[in-house]
Amino acid sequence: MSKKTRTRLKPIEAEFLGLKVKKNDKGRDNARYYLNESQRIELGLPATPKERRFVEMIKKFDKNDDIISRTEKLQSEPIAVPDNFEIIKISTSETTGQQWVQYAQKEETIEDIDILSIIEKHSKGIKPIDLDPAYKIDLYDIDSVLINLYDFDSLTFTDVHIGMDTDKDNNAMYPTEWNREEVMSQADLMIDQTIRNRSSNILVVDDLGDLLDGYNEQTTRGGHKLPQNMGNDFAFDCALEFKMRILNGLINHYEKIIFNNICNDNHAGSFGYFVNSAFKSVAESLYDRVEVNNHRQFINHYYIEDVCFVISHGKDDKALKFGFKPKLDEKGVKKIDQYCKHNDIYSNCELVVFKKGDSHQALFDMCTSTDFMYNNYPALSPSSNWIQSNFGLGRRGFVIEHYNGQDFVIKPFFN
Repeated sequence: MSKKTRTRLKPIEAEFLGLKVKKNDKGRDNARYYLNESQRIELGLPATPKERRFVEMIKKFDKNDDIISRTEKLQSEPIAVPDNFEIIKISTSETTGQQWVQYAQKEETIEDIDILSIIEKHSKGIKPIDLDPAYKIDLYDIDSVLINLYDFDSLTFTDVHIGMDTDKDNNAMYPTEWNREEVMSQADLMIDQTIRNRSSNILVVDDLGDLLDGYNEQTTRGGHKLPQNMGNDFAFDCALEFKMRILNGLINHYEKIIFNNICNDNHAGSFGYFVNSAFKSVAESLYDRVEVNNHRQFINHYYIEDVCFVISHGKDDKALKFGFKPKLDEKGVKKIDQYCKHNDIYSNCELVVFKKGDSHQALFDMCTSTDFMYNNYPALSPSSNWIQSNFGLGRRGFVIEHYNGQDFVIKPFFN
């Protein structure tokens, strides 16, 4: 049984963990709770608090240099600045001498990545994807057959986490390879199923964030090291190849393809934007039937026919500690509703669909809100070792949808 540690929580933190909210202690904005290791990790805290000890601060001596008194203070271990972070401010109390160290993540640079050569490689034109013979089927040719069963098709994937190592220490409960070959295999599977289920001449591809697992083995907030199996340059190359592979596999089967990429998330952050920016440049220069939109806000939206899609990763790159939950709650409803009203969305469409990633779950809620659907999409990547240990193996996959006015079909695919 996991050892529980006394931890002070604010009401919103207790509510996030599903705990019964206690009355704040007198003179404080928090209360004491007992948390296990997984609960502390979920809040972004270390599994166990650092041990505190008494440190001698002041000594007084008499005229013979004999100690006549000591002053000791109970303090934690010295603060260690994590890798890829820098100290930006040190504050000192004038009365006690106590110091506070404020640090922030260093500005990301990609000088070590030969971006130009990577983009040049992907700009030369890529041969059509040769799928596994087992997946070979008679494909429709857009020049000879027009399919108009629906207004448009949609392919949605999220949380690809390119570069993640699921078994860094060789002790994972469910070890799963997640290297370049496996990433491309998933791209081929999405290509094949999208073609098999094609029902219109327009395709919308939504990438809901966390395309890469991190930069310099850190999330956007930093603070702890991530187990990864690729360096920055190889991860960049792999992610761009993944995007181009999907595009080249589908371009001959649709009259128009629109990509929407979330570039504000808690793992890929600016690194994800670098990849998607390169993808936009290459894709739109190669094909005039392709449109790439890179969304940099926490919540974004776009219209296709009479449907408005409000899209978000679910967590952002800096400010939001607690993101959208898998199950829609009152705070989530309020936040989405405010966004829709601020952007006058309700009066400009017939159907509003909120789409998010992050939770690594497939949950499609059409009832909690009467104003919009609330859709969670499964992760394309396998579960990390931390997820395996705390929550189980889980299911991964992607989702294909078809829309005809307010009528729609949702088809999740798991593997």
